[in-house]
Amino acid sequence: MTAKNVEVSIMFADVVESTRLYESLGDEKAQAAVAECLAFVTSVVERHNGIVIKTIGDEVMSLFPLADDAVKAACEIQEVNEAGQTYAGERLALRAGLHHGPAILENDDVFGDAVNVASRMAGIAKASQVITTGETVEKLTGELRERAREFDIATVRGKQEEIRIFDVVWEKEGEITKLVGLENKARPRSSILKLRYGNEHLEINSAEQAVFALGRATHCDLIVPGPLASRVHCRFEFRRGKFVLVDQSTNGTFVRTQDGEDIYLRREQLLLWGAGIISLGEEITDSNPFLVHFLCP
Repeated sequence: MTAKNVEVSIMFADVVESTRLYESLGDEKAQAAVAECLAFVTSVVERHNGIVIKTIGDEVMSLFPLADDAVKAACEIQEVNEAGQTYAGERLALRAGLHHGPAILENDDVFGDAVNVASRMAGIAKASQVITTGETVEKLTGELRERAREFDIATVRGKQEEIRIFDVVWEKEGEITKLVGLENKARPRSSILKLRYGNEHLEINSAEQAVFALGRATHCDLIVPGPLASRVHCRFEFRRGKFVLVDQSTNGTFVRTQDGEDIYLRREQLLLWGAGIISLGEEITDSNPFLVHFLCP
């Protein structure tokens, strides 16, 4: 078969911590669970006009002509899997990484830039995540593009320029992580969020700014140059009369509430109430100079 240059979306989807699965279940049962899971992923890929190129251990590599189809497939994989799907009676976590770009089709296989970058995105993804690139997001249409949230920039072997990395939100709008012990606490409705960072004092007025970003990038609304902070680490969003803290970082966000409870967010969201402290990427300590204090009056 003659090699053919194409522009496609490549997606890698794999089972998270499959090695531990074999250790806990034994080879036979684990293999059955993984096989059922890969069959499920294959069915979703094919339903969205994709082609499975190969399976590699616990991973499925697939190709889509359109970025929209690849993202739809990745989101459906997570939606169904997280809704309670089981494989040989076991719950498994999945992650997906994808990229739209140039590739070479030859002998029922695919090679090239899109494959390398998609593989890197899958490596960045954590359990229950869909990770993609800025180049892919630019190819998306309508509501699918709105699901993508930039959270970091990375270098990829073989590419000179850094790549913008996006987390694709596959949950239905309005779904917010519930944290034990916080769900039933009173949270006052306020359209003002007050912040203190070092000697800097800021007020976020929801009527003027519905989204406020924190991180070490110069375009963030509040620049926090912590050693473990991502370029765009987290953001505040105002929803239905309340402020929500949304983590989109590599190292997570630490929050301490006014009653002393410590909470760790990793690509999760938290309804803010009262007063507290936020740390980007590292635990909250008295010696940490990069702490952000918040107050919902």
